[in-house]
Amino acid sequence: MLRKKFTHYFIALFGALFLLSAQAEQAAAKLGNVTILATGGTIAGSGATSTTTVGYTAATVGVQQLIAAVPELAKVANVKGEQVFQIASESMTNEHWLTLGKRVNALLAQNDVDGIVITHGTDTMEETAYFLNLVVKSKKPVVLVGAMRPSTALSADGPINLYNAVLLAASQEAVGKGVMVAMADQIHSARDVSKTNTSTPDAFKTSELGMIGYIQGNKPFFYRVSTRKHTTDTEFDIANLQALPQVDIVYGYANMNTVALDAFVANGAKGIIHAGTGDGSVAAKVKPGLVAARKKGTLIVRSSRVGQGILARNGEANDDELDFVVSDTLNPQKARILLMLALTKTNDSKAIQRMFYTY
Repeated sequence: MLRKKFTHYFIALFGALFLLSAQAEQAAAKLGNVTILATGGTIAGSGATSTTTVGYTAATVGVQQLIAAVPELAKVANVKGEQVFQIASESMTNEHWLTLGKRVNALLAQNDVDGIVITHGTDTMEETAYFLNLVVKSKKPVVLVGAMRPSTALSADGPINLYNAVLLAASQEAVGKGVMVAMADQIHSARDVSKTNTSTPDAFKTSELGMIGYIQGNKPFFYRVSTRKHTTDTEFDIANLQALPQVDIVYGYANMNTVALDAFVANGAKGIIHAGTGDGSVAAKVKPGLVAARKKGTLIVRSSRVGQGILARNGEANDDELDFVVSDTLNPQKARILLMLALTKTNDSKAIQRMFYTY
């Protein structure tokens, strides 16, 4: 009799365990599959003490450690990790971008990948995000994320930022929104976001045009989207590209000269972004150098160091007469990215101007 009771007990116990296991497998199957591509940066950084929030060493923590530090990730997605690079983002190069873009496209072409999260240093995150926004060939979510404080700090923002980014990349609401940046519970469009502070956790802002959403209560909330074309709707294809054309930025300031401009052109620049004062103003001393560079075949794009506003065509320079291009609302560093990709398609300034008004 006692044996019979134990037998029934164990049968019931194993049945319950089997049911729980089946339910767990079913729940996991319903979660999105997200691949985290790690590139280094502060989110993977470490400091000498728990109160070190500046003067730390970036890119010391590997992707598996980042994932292990946030066990809650398993509740929102089936997560895998790859270490693509391990660098501080000020050292990001065109070659890094091409490698990363090709890997993202390869992963997103797989049926078992629903979204990508890229951990990245904050210094050039806006640039990498915009590059991917122009070259990713999928509507699946791609989310860049970083941290303003190293993983060893008392107030490290990396873990919650990573959790939010994975949640966002796994969500159906994020499909078709283009490449995004998830920082400080906010969702930003890659085209418009910028780093606006050297060290505070809320450094990423879309100051003028506005962020596109929030992450709150384990859910993304979207309030607007960018109307500019991105990802699957762009004309750019990096599949067979091994290098990008050289494009350099010349910064405008009082008493400016042409030393930097002349050096860039002599070094083979195919394009120059002139980060002018105000509405992209061109100093009297500099205009002849820009004109000469254009006559030699170098594309000239007028942008502004101000950081906000539309760059008026034929405003501070006769762009039609000089055959210059204007950057619309793109800041100089993003204008450089678009010009590099544009030059892989054409050298025609009118066609390139169309691209600046499209993307």
